[in-house]
Amino acid sequence: MPADEPTILATSGGLIASPRIRWELGPLTEYALDLTGVSGRRPKVCLLATAVGDDSLTIASFYEAAMLRGLEASHLRTFPMPNVPDVREHLLGQDLIWVFGGSVAGLLAMWQLHGVGDAMRDAWQAGVVLTGVSAGSICWHVGGTTDSFGPDLRPVTNGLGLVPFSNGVHYDSEKQRRPLFQQLIADGTLPAGYATDNGVGLLYRGTRFVEALSETDGAGAYHVERGPDGTAVETRIDPRRL
Repeated sequence: MPADEPTILATSGGLIASPRIRWELGPLTEYALDLTGVSGRRPKVCLLATAVGDDSLTIASFYEAAMLRGLEASHLRTFPMPNVPDVREHLLGQDLIWVFGGSVAGLLAMWQLHGVGDAMRDAWQAGVVLTGVSAGSICWHVGGTTDSFGPDLRPVTNGLGLVPFSNGVHYDSEKQRRPLFQQLIADGTLPAGYATDNGVGLLYRGTRFVEALSETDGAGAYHVERGPDGTAVETRIDPRRL
């Protein structure tokens, strides 16, 4: 039961603390599950932890959270080789694909190597809902700001471009994020785009931005574009509280 049109929920959140396990699915991820429209069975959810080198603890934590939530869980590894015989077939068989944070530059390189990006586009077009946090948010866009190369943030411009915008994550919690995102849009390195404070997600239907959603009180989303005088113009978007 795929979504009725290509759907992405790109976030700076989606996880919450848990009294029993490492973390649980937060309201943003729960909303992504709602977007699949699945009822009467367990939703099929696949994790990609490529951005943290397919870290075993992250994958194990996902399975714990998925078991607690009652999901039919799987994961796609790229190290040391793909763990499924057909990446495209596996991704097309999901209701929700969830991409974890980490190095977006590393993620995109490994996805290019194994054809994951093309498979993601096919899954998105088929109505499999795509979501993720941080690197798992930037990847769907044209590009954004990243610490993949070191503590001083740099641009990444080779995102999948499923939506024709740039993306700024952790906008309120890492001091370099806002000024660099604005600078890169002002100088044309990145196209106009959307940024999220921690706990906020961006919903896209097809290539259209629909709304911002939040699991955190007071957090915001932002549209940033290049103004006629060559400077960045930022407009706050008040998200709908989940």
